[in-house]
Amino acid sequence: MQKNERNNKKMELVTKKPRGTEDKLPKEIYKWHTVEKIARNVAEAYGCKEIRTPTFEHTELFQRGVGGTTDVVQKEMYTFNDKKGRSITLKPEGTAGAVRAVIENGLLNDALPLKTYYFTRCFRYEAPQSGRLREFNQVGIEYFGTASPAADAEVIALANDIIKSLGVKNISIEINSIGCPKCRAEYHKALKEYYSQYKDQLCGTCLERLDRNPMRLLDCKSEICSSFKKDAPMILDYLCDDCREHFENVKKRLDVLGVSYTVNPLIVRGLDYYTNTVFEFISNEIGSQGAVCAGGRYNGLVEEIGGNSVPGLGFAMGLERIIMVMENQKLEFEPEKKCDLYIASFDDETSIYAMELVQKLREEGFWAECDISGRSFKAQMKYANKIGATYCMVIGGDEMNTKSAKLKRMSDGTETPVTLDDKFCEKLNTMILEIV
Repeated sequence: MQKNERNNKKMELVTKKPRGTEDKLPKEIYKWHTVEKIARNVAEAYGCKEIRTPTFEHTELFQRGVGGTTDVVQKEMYTFNDKKGRSITLKPEGTAGAVRAVIENGLLNDALPLKTYYFTRCFRYEAPQSGRLREFNQVGIEYFGTASPAADAEVIALANDIIKSLGVKNISIEINSIGCPKCRAEYHKALKEYYSQYKDQLCGTCLERLDRNPMRLLDCKSEICSSFKKDAPMILDYLCDDCREHFENVKKRLDVLGVSYTVNPLIVRGLDYYTNTVFEFISNEIGSQGAVCAGGRYNGLVEEIGGNSVPGLGFAMGLERIIMVMENQKLEFEPEKKCDLYIASFDDETSIYAMELVQKLREEGFWAECDISGRSFKAQMKYANKIGATYCMVIGGDEMNTKSAKLKRMSDGTETPVTLDDKFCEKLNTMILEIV
């Protein structure tokens, strides 16, 4: 191959991002910052404290915690053996890891209820589509140490407050009770009896679920299996007295809090650890993946994972999905942060002085920049425009000697004389606030 041919040959990317993943680019990351900031502020207003857990856990945590009959465990987990042959899984959801962490670190010995929140990445091997990715992000809330229906209502209200604070409209809240193991046993019998008449029409997955976990049949998305749900027995008809009273008290408290909801007896959630109250926040603006937030109570999970019998509840909100809804509704995000001041220079001496000024500005909390690429003065000004600098200041020999310069407002070219003394940062801050 000739030298020129080699030079002109287009370089090929070694590989592209895996299917079902997304790059969160700098030009859009401000949207994520907006949602994360508001979610954090609301969670902390409710007394929640942040917890961070590993991206991967030992596989048995999810097999025990999430449930061996769930689609998540049977079909969707990213599982591999490490170099010592131990089975490791990328977390498919956040609750099991949070429960493991609070048990292992003795947090349940502190004052209860314990209220936690987290931002986390989750991984599930599903067919990618709008609103459903193989790597996705969630904000999660987990409460521990209270079995009161007041906690159920508060957690639902917390999720509702995040959504309201984001300005999102047209979200419906659906709630249900799936009872406790005692009353669910009777419900399982009724479901088995009902679905047995359709055995020859059920999909293979539902046929397996019929004996192992019949409630999962209500969660099947296949067209044929879904058609049987409308006449299936309803869990609300099988609740024991305690579970029925609990659910009624949850509804009363939601009414007092002004949280609008509907009861949907078909909500069972896709994870085995749920008990009693379950709920979903639904949008009809992002296609079939309409649940932007979902959760419920899981009173047996802490004990199942190895702790004492401590009740828990919580929810997960999909950040990709909530941002999709906000974009569809054309809601405003916090403005993307811009460079406050770009300082242009002419030669090595003025470049060094510009760098000194920039460092002082950064120490005061400004976004300030100067040339670090050896650009010409003209190229520096083009760069200042490209990064959207609010102000630009030129440093030459005269400016260095007199310790004075002019701040140029890039939007309209207005120039303001300034003295490069101890009050310069204060002056710059005042001018930026005037623009805002």
